[in-house]
Amino acid sequence: MGAPMCRNLAAKSGARVLAFDVKDVPGFTKAGSIREVSAADIIFLSLPGEPEVREVCNELLGHARPGQAIVDCSTAPVALARELATAFAARGAQFADAPVARTRQAAIDGTLSITVGANPALFARIEPLLHCMASEVTRCGAPGAGQAVKLLNNMVLSTTVMALAEALAVAKASGAVDPQRLFEALAKGSADSFALRNHGMKALLPEAHPERAFPVTYMLKDLGYALELARSAGLELQGAGTVQRLLEETVALGLGEAYHTALIEAVRRHRAMA
Repeated sequence: MGAPMCRNLAAKSGARVLAFDVKDVPGFTKAGSIREVSAADIIFLSLPGEPEVREVCNELLGHARPGQAIVDCSTAPVALARELATAFAARGAQFADAPVARTRQAAIDGTLSITVGANPALFARIEPLLHCMASEVTRCGAPGAGQAVKLLNNMVLSTTVMALAEALAVAKASGAVDPQRLFEALAKGSADSFALRNHGMKALLPEAHPERAFPVTYMLKDLGYALELARSAGLELQGAGTVQRLLEETVALGLGEAYHTALIEAVRRHRAMA
């Protein structure tokens, strides 16, 4: 996601964009280190998860200065966003969590949806830059709020994908209805959703679960963060807990790097007792 986001930022912002990645990504001026990037006034992060965000931010904190803004577009725990906001504020810098939603194609097209946790002044400063990468930018509240919305979005998405996978599995196993006709009919009724039209029609139905897209392991990570947030609020979620178990089973099947719709393979493994 980060590479096309960076390309859109460089093409549309009018600002000089300096990029650093552990992999060689063409298309913009490359920095030699995180230290070099730390000289920027505004720093965007797009990283796999909490361990990487912690590692990079620990280095950035050593060079943080008043007036600097760090904007984390990764998906990470709410508690981490709050912790980093406090840590950077102690150095006079500001921190915003701005996780992205929608597909990799949306990252390429610049039509992501970004949910932001930041104070109003920082949001006003970074919103025009976020619009270089997204068609929807929503301030959700203080630091941590953007992550909360993203995590709960993915929790709802993963639960919906599980329901679609179960419906498809029943249709195929029973022979009661043509799977294509099933999904077309659902799209005309109250079960219609973004998940049905995108993940259902484009991945579940043709059984296309490619790698190098949003994989099972990423959805499992995000769902784990959502369940962590729920437990911190004293809640034990039943539906999301079932999805977590099925995603873990999908990883055990060797499909951890497949698109998250590969969850259907775990659904199929559960047979009714006679």
